[in-house]
Amino acid sequence: MPLLRMRDATFATETATVGPVSLQLEPGERLTLQCATAEEAAVVALLAAGIAKASGGSVLIDDYDPRVQPVHCKRVTALVPHEPFAIDESEFARYIAYRAALWNVEPARAFAHADLIRGRLRGMHEAFAYPLIGALIGLPRLIILDRPQAVYAPQIRTAVGDIALLSTHTEPAAASAFA
Repeated sequence: MPLLRMRDATFATETATVGPVSLQLEPGERLTLQCATAEEAAVVALLAAGIAKASGGSVLIDDYDPRVQPVHCKRVTALVPHEPFAIDESEFARYIAYRAALWNVEPARAFAHADLIRGRLRGMHEAFAYPLIGALIGLPRLIILDRPQAVYAPQIRTAVGDIALLSTHTEPAAASAFA
């Protein structure tokens, strides 16, 4: 059973439309999606995470429809946004405590898991590492990366391990780093 299925999914506002997007991602698979613009990449990532609701077509996350079962979808996915976080080392413990509470994860387990992941992300700037750590402590089955930094692809792939991964990109070189 696919973990993520998008069939002609579109997202429309008064001024722009993104899509249609069709894709299928199985558990443990990795998929890179080349997008024409940063806006398109961000919207596709939001659709895939079940945060933005498709205005046309369909999105199913583990056979849940985000339009009707958003809580179930958010338990399966974790979105890592493109923009770096404006937190530093002094805020790390507070951020992990917040993410643990958000995902109902035992704090001691969350901190231990965060330390393990942090070790896998050595050399990665904290502004990009912390959002990924926060996403992974919830034990998602699907990680969605919105235009991740290609220079950090080896660390990200190591940290994600065998979790399904969808990444959106606007540059072919960045997409190939995650393929």
